[in-house]
Amino acid sequence: MFSNVLGAFVGINIGTDVSTLPSETDIVAILKAHQFTHVRLYDANTRLLKALAGSGIEVMVGVMNEEVLGIGETPSVAAAWINKNVAAYVPATNITAIAVGSEVLTSIPNASSVLVSAMNYLHKALVAANLNFQVKVSTPQSMDIIPRSFPPSTATFNSSWNSTIYQLLQFLKNTNSFYMLNAYPYYGYTRGNGIFPIDYALFQPLPSVKQIVDPNTLFHYNSMFDAMVDATYYSIEASNFTGIPVVVTEAGWPWLGGAKEPDATIENAETFNNNLIRRVLNNSGPPSQPTIPINTYIYELFNEDKRPGPTSEKNWGVLFTNGSAVYPLNLGTSGRATGNSSAIFCVAKSDADLDKLQDGLNWACGQGQANCSAIQSGQPCFLPDSLVNHASYAYNNYYQKMRSAGGTCDFDGTAMQTDTDPSYGSCVFAGSSNSSTRGVLPPSSLSPDISPGSWCSNLQISRLQLIIPAAFLGLVLL
Repeated sequence: MFSNVLGAFVGINIGTDVSTLPSETDIVAILKAHQFTHVRLYDANTRLLKALAGSGIEVMVGVMNEEVLGIGETPSVAAAWINKNVAAYVPATNITAIAVGSEVLTSIPNASSVLVSAMNYLHKALVAANLNFQVKVSTPQSMDIIPRSFPPSTATFNSSWNSTIYQLLQFLKNTNSFYMLNAYPYYGYTRGNGIFPIDYALFQPLPSVKQIVDPNTLFHYNSMFDAMVDATYYSIEASNFTGIPVVVTEAGWPWLGGAKEPDATIENAETFNNNLIRRVLNNSGPPSQPTIPINTYIYELFNEDKRPGPTSEKNWGVLFTNGSAVYPLNLGTSGRATGNSSAIFCVAKSDADLDKLQDGLNWACGQGQANCSAIQSGQPCFLPDSLVNHASYAYNNYYQKMRSAGGTCDFDGTAMQTDTDPSYGSCVFAGSSNSSTRGVLPPSSLSPDISPGSWCSNLQISRLQLIIPAAFLGLVLL
């Protein structure tokens, strides 16, 4: 799942600190059932790599932090690691990347001096095995190595890491690899002292008077995720490198937290991850790099109940270990985003003007006579409870019924056509191969389900009372 014709994909991380982890065979079956095409492992688990053989799933294997020092100090250790954990499984298992450590510079700084050496030794071992074109080497880093990430245009890497960062970027450039970023708007929001609105962290539209703008470039940032990715691109540029794509190796939102973690809710997790999927699969990059898609791995497949720390740390999973979804997500055939569907859908633009979007929704469910019952509270398409999601359903319902009679997909510039089926979970959009006539009324039954006025009051999103000047935001540390 989650891949399309232009190459953008949403993958999934698989952590294993789970009390009742399914068997490796069952894990692969779950991945296939939900049509994941890319997975990231935090190690090179022998049984799981064997189970993935023949699945076609692209696999990123991990060098554990405790292995980095040994590999970085001795080329023969790196060669043995490649032979044991990569060469032994390809081509049956489709290993395409190696993540060297996890946030090494901030989590185990004592290994930073040999991090790039470890990457070089691993790459040379891949060359010797004639696997260097298939398997790329990189290392995931956190946003913490960029001290001031807003405004993105002035972002730079922490100067104390200058030498290591330069070597790292030179390696990525020379080997045609990519920068691995762990981007967590959840932490950007919860540690931001209320400066940034939660809608910004959740990819929700902001009113026109409260847009997040880089005062230097005048780029508008519709999400904290985009701003984090762009801050990374600008930091790379400030180090005098270009042409190194950013891949987000971790992004997600916890669905359960403790008493002091009020933002770790199932509603926020559902909203974030569904919007993240939509964002990635539109194939665009951040404002400074609009043509470079942001391939992303969601954190994570299962809840890791054995992880230490607060309640939220144990509840990032999108699936339970029996394969059922924690909350409705774009999983399964109805949510496939392969880009080759013959059906055309009409959905709301994620960056549409808030007021125009509300007007379009009101019109579709009123005068436009769309069947909007499925997006009322308690119905299959009510969640995620966002203006973009509700408008997408209404716009598409109107379009599927009326296009043969000349109905268009425009709605004052707030809508666009797509061949990606926007259905998810039990929410099936009109026109989906799984919908038949579901959600579409015969012509004799065309009538709005509720009045435009009541619809507006039901879906009017909360307005923030605080206007956030862009100049002030430039001082914020994420």
